[in-house]
Amino acid sequence: MILDKINTPEDLKKISIDEMNTLADEMRQLIIKKVNTTGGHMGPNLGIVETTIALHYVFNSPEDKIVFDVSHQCYPHKILTGRKDGFTNPENYFKYTGYTAPEESAHDIFKVGHTSTSVSLATGLAKSRDLRGGKENVIALIGDGSLSGGEAFEGLDNAADLDSNIIIVVNDNDMSIAENHGGIYRNLKLLRETKGQAEVNFFKSIGFDYYYVDDGNNVQDLIETFQKVKDINHPVVVHVKTIKGKGLPQAEINKEAFHWISAGALDEKPQTAQSIETYNSITTEYLYNKAKEDKSFILINPATPGALGFTPEFRAKLGKQYMDVGIAEEHAVACSSALAKSGSKPVLAVMSSFVQRTYDQLSQDLALNKSPLTMLVFWGGISSADATHLCTFDIPLISNIPNIVYLAPTCKEEYLKMLSWSIEQTDYPVAIRVPADGLISTGIEDTTDYSQLNKFKIEENGSEVAIIALGSFFKLGQTVKEELAAKMNIDATLINPKFITGIDKELLENLKQNHKLVITLENGMLNGGFGEKITRFYGNSDMKVLNFGSKKEFTDRTPIDELYRRYHLTPELILDDIKNCL
Repeated sequence: MILDKINTPEDLKKISIDEMNTLADEMRQLIIKKVNTTGGHMGPNLGIVETTIALHYVFNSPEDKIVFDVSHQCYPHKILTGRKDGFTNPENYFKYTGYTAPEESAHDIFKVGHTSTSVSLATGLAKSRDLRGGKENVIALIGDGSLSGGEAFEGLDNAADLDSNIIIVVNDNDMSIAENHGGIYRNLKLLRETKGQAEVNFFKSIGFDYYYVDDGNNVQDLIETFQKVKDINHPVVVHVKTIKGKGLPQAEINKEAFHWISAGALDEKPQTAQSIETYNSITTEYLYNKAKEDKSFILINPATPGALGFTPEFRAKLGKQYMDVGIAEEHAVACSSALAKSGSKPVLAVMSSFVQRTYDQLSQDLALNKSPLTMLVFWGGISSADATHLCTFDIPLISNIPNIVYLAPTCKEEYLKMLSWSIEQTDYPVAIRVPADGLISTGIEDTTDYSQLNKFKIEENGSEVAIIALGSFFKLGQTVKEELAAKMNIDATLINPKFITGIDKELLENLKQNHKLVITLENGMLNGGFGEKITRFYGNSDMKVLNFGSKKEFTDRTPIDELYRRYHLTPELILDDIKNCL
């Protein structure tokens, strides 16, 4: 294998073009086998192999700085920069993160997992180099829809004004996670069709020099172009046309499904006619029926449809009542706010990890204007995800903005009732934390009047200890109640708060009569979270309060069981804390 000879980027400079082509094939096979075993980003990594080889052949990393946007296409880079054991040895498959990580290698400049940042980061590196009189090249690699994000435009606008070396490699595979949306992609299409010769050229119009590589999976063509721009003394864009998923036929054909795959996705699975109800399927069924009955309804999503169950078939059925704004959460919130203000009934669906990109729009464009938007927050909760994709911060972020009502359903019936109320009401922006796990259905109709804000529900009356279990942790609250009865002979009160953004002062006051301790359970970060609101209420009283949730920290692929033990989120550890407190 050629790969046996390659341990550092310097080794690339000793092999021929033919050997590089063989190397590209070998790298693809490693990536396919590894990703099918562990899960991860398949299509982005397969499409960028030749570009990565050419970059490391021409430039001198880590002296020359290569910044990856999102960095979900960094597997080839990792293979070439001393981490191939994470791909050749199954025992090391989980040794390295799926994104660039400076703690792993000097070739990784930043820990990156969110989109549209590479040009801004590279601009800062280039400016710093100029201030200290350095000579290294600075390269930003951007693609997979990242150009649709607002920060990408801000970065390009500023980078074009540099009077020095900065090289922007645009990896153009005509895809985001799903299909691309936005005017800039029409210009990229025109540039592809004219092989870079079109007079209308976005990059030239804002001040970049421009090169086009029609076959971005051709190592020789890439090397020749990169050699032309190496050590260039002004900003330049190298527009590279690539094939997402190259080398894996099903990934080339079905690019959206193979952007990210779960473990074993390539293996044959037995067909089953039985469908399992999930919160994704509950959501899509409800929203489709809503769209059919109400033409003022519209669903908005910032370029992550597959993760939320919004399949191509579902999107096609909604037609004009579905809007993909690209990877642009800030725009999504502001645009949705305006839709709501003008009489439409928008539902904005966004992943928890990405909602944090739009704090100012949530505060200013949405909450300050009290636009009656419904926002569905998916995947919220403690997880074993990479540090770049944690979903534990949405409760502190959203629940502390005035005017927003944030709801936490515990089951299907509550979720659908909240959705129905939120879409039709006109008084508030409403966010709903879609359960990531826990109960699906209780079979009991939800009769709550959600227009009466911040009214908690006592599910089971008791004494001495009150358990306030929020959203997807309600099931944990039920277990704790059972364990308290069995092991401590305590008949605890079990409360379903439903509202994250406020407290039920009357209910909390009444608990003082026959309770010594209140515990709160929330699937997210404690600092600034739901439980602290309860603690603050009881601050000047004799009531004791224990808050259970996650610490304020970045975890990185930490097993969920380990996190639950660390945060005392197991029934046994919760009971120990209750015993010690009482």
